[in-house]
Amino acid sequence: MTTRRYDKSERVELADEAVHWDLGSSVSYGEYLQLDKLLAAQKPLSSEHNEMLFIVVHQVSELWMRLMLHELTAALECVRRDDLDPALKMLARISRTQTQLISVWDVLSTMTPFEYTAFRNALGRSSGFQSLQYRLLEFLFGNKNAEMLAVHQRDAHAYETLQRALASPSLYDEVLRLLSRRGYGIPQDYLSRDFSEPYRASKQVAGAWLGVYHNAETGWDLYELAERLVDLDHNFQLWRCHHLKTVERIIGYKPGTGGTGGVSYLAKALELKFFPELWQIRTSM
Repeated sequence: MTTRRYDKSERVELADEAVHWDLGSSVSYGEYLQLDKLLAAQKPLSSEHNEMLFIVVHQVSELWMRLMLHELTAALECVRRDDLDPALKMLARISRTQTQLISVWDVLSTMTPFEYTAFRNALGRSSGFQSLQYRLLEFLFGNKNAEMLAVHQRDAHAYETLQRALASPSLYDEVLRLLSRRGYGIPQDYLSRDFSEPYRASKQVAGAWLGVYHNAETGWDLYELAERLVDLDHNFQLWRCHHLKTVERIIGYKPGTGGTGGVSYLAKALELKFFPELWQIRTSM
């Protein structure tokens, strides 16, 4: 047996690099990111090899949703102030983040039905249906449903957080208020409605958006805002579709661990749109 000798060209030379070998009083990379906590959070409930994949995929998804909520909350405040330039940047970042969420399903889909069944019973009734962050995203985008609070009753903080989000204006509500302030005809009962109720599409709102598109040259920021909203809605629909197909691939048509019908429940959500008039007017243009 011979030992391979490495040529200098096969490695990165560090002699001329000012590497901080001694960190002194500075925090390290691991300390800054709290990697000891992050990497200790994967605790499989079974001895099955593939459960680690299941945990990591869902934890990564929650981290991306954490960033989306951070950006969305700030964007909503910018819209309230009619400060659209930073809002447009934040919404664009959310769209990029959504593509990462969508790609996560490609990783999970490497799991076979046999591999998932080996540890599924260990999950009990836990399910992504109970994701607080996902529900907050839906509420902030405008898909309000008071029934969804019930599954969070055992967590008082989560329940109160969702209650506040349910009763508060969504991103779309604030965008419609902005259109009204800019002179577009939004019905008054849409500006001061019960925000905990599901949004219903309006012909007058559709007409206002047509006006935005027809006046793009003089109101480019509103035109860009409209397209950013379409991006978000489009990506959310893609995420739902990939979710459905991944579930179908792994568990077929069995019920989900959270008690829903699984694929049949996910299929109902495919037609949901956060900003319905922005889709309706495309036929009219």
